[in-house]
Amino acid sequence: MRRLGNMTAVAGVALALAACSPTMEEPSDLPPGTDPAPAQSAGAPPAEAPVAQGPECTAQDVQVAGEPGQKPTITIPDTCSPPKSLVSEDLVPGTGAEATPGSTIEANYLLVTWSDKVVKDNSFDRGETFPLENLGQAQVIDGWNEGLVGMKEGARRLLIVPPEKGYGPGGQGIKPNETLAFVVDAVKVTPAGA
Repeated sequence: MRRLGNMTAVAGVALALAACSPTMEEPSDLPPGTDPAPAQSAGAPPAEAPVAQGPECTAQDVQVAGEPGQKPTITIPDTCSPPKSLVSEDLVPGTGAEATPGSTIEANYLLVTWSDKVVKDNSFDRGETFPLENLGQAQVIDGWNEGLVGMKEGARRLLIVPPEKGYGPGGQGIKPNETLAFVVDAVKVTPAGA
């Protein structure tokens, strides 16, 4: 699968995180890529996600509770601004195979939106992992294609994804220009070509 530009990337993210819903983590009846947010008046610029004041946050500023295999909780601070570049940091290192471009990962994840600190999606409650094939070219957001490289099987990783590596202008219930905080568990990593 190849990325064909920003529109394809947004559609791919919608497919990859198809269970993402606008409220209460319930499945959406809308087709993938449909933005369930209320329509804006014609000619109005898209609403911007609110941005906290203060210094830029680091991975250490974001609190994550829970062990790999358990549903985590993510606490986003009010004392710093969202990072402007992708943050990818192992919270628990893995000991198994390493994810490299082309690898397949069976992952569990939880997503919290930065501006409102709401859990938008997670695979833990569904009881099934998310299959990501062809890391680096997978039909997921750039933050995952870039941020999961180097993760080892058994690891738990924090990803803080800026808007340009996430949903950008928005989709699937995500506000325009929203920063995303993911905790991702690499349940299984299959090297490319294996």
